Formats: sequence, structure tokens, C-alpha cells
Amino acid sequence: MRAVILSIGDELALGQTVDTNSAYLAAKLTELGIGALYHQTLADDRAVVSAAIVQAAQQATVVLVTGGLGPTEDDLTRQALAKAMGTELVEDPASLAQIKHFFADWGRPMPDCNKVQALHPTGSNMIENPLGTAPGIRAVLGKATVYVMPGVPREMRAMFERSILSEMRTAAGPGPVILSTKINTFGAGESTVAQLLEGLMGRHQNPLVGTTVTGGIVSVRIRSESRDPKEAKTNLDKMADKVESLLSAIVFGRDDQTLQASVVDELRRSGLTAATAESCTGGLIGKMLTDVPGASDVYAGGWVTYTNQMKQDQLGVSAQMLEKHGAVSGQTVCAMADRALAQSGANLAVSVSGVAGPDGGTPDKPVGTVWLALASQAKGSQTIETQAVRVNLPGGREIVRIRAALCALQLIRMHLLQRPITDMSWVTQTHPAA
Repeated sequence: MRAVILSIGDELALGQTVDTNSAYLAAKLTELGIGALYHQTLADDRAVVSAAIVQAAQQATVVLVTGGLGPTEDDLTRQALAKAMGTELVEDPASLAQIKHFFADWGRPMPDCNKVQALHPTGSNMIENPLGTAPGIRAVLGKATVYVMPGVPREMRAMFERSILSEMRTAAGPGPVILSTKINTFGAGESTVAQLLEGLMGRHQNPLVGTTVTGGIVSVRIRSESRDPKEAKTNLDKMADKVESLLSAIVFGRDDQTLQASVVDELRRSGLTAATAESCTGGLIGKMLTDVPGASDVYAGGWVTYTNQMKQDQLGVSAQMLEKHGAVSGQTVCAMADRALAQSGANLAVSVSGVAGPDGGTPDKPVGTVWLALASQAKGSQTIETQAVRVNLPGGREIVRIRAALCALQLIRMHLLQRPITDMSWVTQTHPAA
């Protein structure tokens, strides 16, 4: 079987909204062993959408359409499907009753414009929407089955999994099993990761290995295909283990595991707590850590000391140190980390100060210069050990801040794994504790 995915909406075509539906549906198709020929994004234009549906039905056995089923005048997907089928729209009484029921549950009368959501092309069937007012539509066009679903991701996914997935699984029949996983890394660029995996990334290999980059995170995607489910799983696991072995400590998790979740897990496993002292990241490190449920077990809290005066007042950084070395220096971040450790009572503290841009850079400290430090105190010890690293991060202000926060998280993780901070390939210079 072959499939085409069509995403409908002016907001998608104009780039105002990111299309997540296509990625979700493509992944589901892959699980079923169904190849997606292409994804297409279309504006709310009846003629354009109709022509796209006709073309897709000529090329594929399944056409998945999302969006354009709302009650407003620019929601034209049902009309476009009727045009593609050469038929008229008719009202479905059961769907109209369900839409009215939704509004009754909300304690409101149904606006007249919502009646259009109960229309579908003659010869097609409605698909119940358990979460919204827009039913889906199932139709046959030539040799293709066309499924039209709402554009709201939550509603689309519920409808697909409840009413469409099993049909497609039956239609696909026995075929190759396709399994996939994702190995997430931070600390090396995509080209470096590819070099470390040299020999594993041939386009025609099975399992297939490739890389993607999102927000500074380099992920290695692995896809295993076989008619034997056990063989597909065995081959996938072997390749994943091999990739993790080659990439070593920069690997922090698989699939949806985030770096901050990995750090929280490592802190909990070690029985340790952490604190933060931030300047250029403005609390982003603390925010990332507290995004993880249960982080209060291991994260004591932190300071956002954006100005020099706050660094002096809140973290005891001396005016003389700031005058001599500047806020963006190894000496300053070490002082910040030391004080955060002492005041928080945590076992370790990480600090960061940098030039995020777009202004403020100098020849010695250009935009993207970031200093980080980690101070730690072993249980039962009075000795504080502090190390600092300088990193030079490319990108605009936002990406520099995000990468700086990720660097701080990786710094904590490396410490917990008992890896020297100089193991990290993004470190360009080390500085002893001040």
C-alpha cells in the first residue's frame, strides 16, 4: 500500500502554524508498513484542495486529509471532496444530533453555522469525533480510500486511533514490520556524530541510520525492517546498542527522553541535589529542570542574577572580581557556583554567564561566548571542588541561550557520570577554579 498525506489550512500554508499532524500520521503509516509517497500542505482553496485529492487518489491507495472541517466560510475541505467525487453534499442527521449534543453539554445553543459540519458528500460516510464538533469523512475515490479528519491535533489523533487505524491495519494485511527508535545526544555537532558513525549510515542498509538536529540536540534515527517482527526488533536493538557505544557519554536517552529528564534521573539515582545560578540564560536551566515531574526531589532551586549588582548582592561576587575579570569569565562563574552551593545546601551547583547577543560582544569575548562552572561537595566533606569551562556557541540570541542551558545540564550529567568536563567536545577552553 501507498499513502499520501494532505494538510489543509491557510495558517499552515502561510507558516503561521507548524503542521504536526503529518509527522504523526507518517509515523503511524510506517508502523503499518505503509510508505508515504509525499506530504502536501494546501491553503483553504476549494479548487486547489479538490485537485490535490484527485491527484493523490490516482497515485495512492490511501489518502489522509487533515483540516478544513470547521464551521466557518474558509473551511472548504468537505466541499472540495464533493467536487473531487463529482457529487453533492448531504446532511447526516446523526452527526447533526451529536453536534447539538456537544453544545448542550457546554450549556450553549448551537450556532447555525455549525450545521455545515454535518454535511458530507453523497456516497461517503461520517466518522464520529469523540472530542469535538467536526466529524470526519470516509470516502472512496477510484481505487483509493480517502479519510478526512479535523485539523486540531488532539481531535485528529483520537479519531485516527479510534476509527481509522484498525481499518488501515486490516487493509495493509501482513507485510514488513518497520520499527524505529531515536538516540538523543548533546555535545557534538551533526557532522562529528556522522563521522563517529561512519560505516553505519549507508542509504541502503537495514537497519537504516540517519541523523537529525533540533534545538542543538543531535538525534540518531534508526529504522529496522523485516517480515519477522522478532528479527526487526533484534536488529533494531543491536544497532541502537552499537550507536550508543560509539557515541558514548554524549548519548543521554532514547526516543522522547529529554536531557533535563536524564539529569533528574541521574541526580535521583545518585541521591544528590543540585542548585543553579544563572545570568545570560535568565532562569532557563531551572525552568528546564522543573519541567520534569518530580524534579523537586533533586532540584533545590536557583538564582537569576542578570546584573552585576545582583551577582554581588545575591551571590557575593566581589566588585573587584567583576571589575578585573568581567561578568563573563571563569572567575565569576566559579564564584557564582560556589556561593549557590553554600547557600542552597545542595550537593552541587552549576552557574552560567555569557554574551547572548546581538550586542555586547568584544574581540576577546564575541557574541556566543559562554562560561559555565560546576561546584560540588561530596557528602560528609567540607571541601568544595569547582571547575569552569568556556564554550563558543553559534546562532542568534535565542539559540545561544538554549544551547547554554543545555551545556549546563550536560555539565551536571558529565559530573554525575564521573566524566572529566574536558571529555565534552564542545569545550573549547578550561579554567581552574578561582
